[in-house]
Amino acid sequence: MLLSGHRIAILMESDYFEPEIFYYKQRFPEEGAEVHFLSRLWGHDRLTFKGHEYGLPFEVHESFEDIDDSTLRGYSAVIVPSGIVADRLRYTENPKAIPPATAFLRRAFAHRNIVKGIICHGMWLAAPIPESVRGRRAVVHNNLLGDFANMGGKFVDQDVVVDGDLITARTAEDANRFARTVIDQIAARNPAGGRP
Repeated sequence: MLLSGHRIAILMESDYFEPEIFYYKQRFPEEGAEVHFLSRLWGHDRLTFKGHEYGLPFEVHESFEDIDDSTLRGYSAVIVPSGIVADRLRYTENPKAIPPATAFLRRAFAHRNIVKGIICHGMWLAAPIPESVRGRRAVVHNNLLGDFANMGGKFVDQDVVVDGDLITARTAEDANRFARTVIDQIAARNPAGGRP
């Protein structure tokens, strides 16, 4: 198993795309990875989110707000999924502060050994921190072409794009190729297995 000993964080909120999320939930553990679904829990022990297509419930009991730098460095990848998840996560009650989920993503970008996987509309979460993707090659959903250009990114017209520690994919329909690329990149960075 290529990812034995590795941990992958996947950000979650309501309106998630069920086929994508359930695919990750099964696919990464098939390679031996430990998968953690993280969200903002708003002071609760757990929250149940509903899917966009079928309204399927998905319970999350881990918060990215509780993760210190030592724990963050223990993740081999942080994934921002498709659809409305990023839009919901980029909410902030303080207009003068970046959203907590974006702050977590900024911290992940500070660690080059952590693979950042952003698919489809997930790039919305990085909009308040354009310096994280400025000058970098990526693909985004066609609806975000203007957003990504305004962030200073370099759009590449491919289904999956790798730029160092950043892996992007066009839509949730590319989730299988995206996941395969994430798996291969993690394994290539640490061929002996284990956490970074």
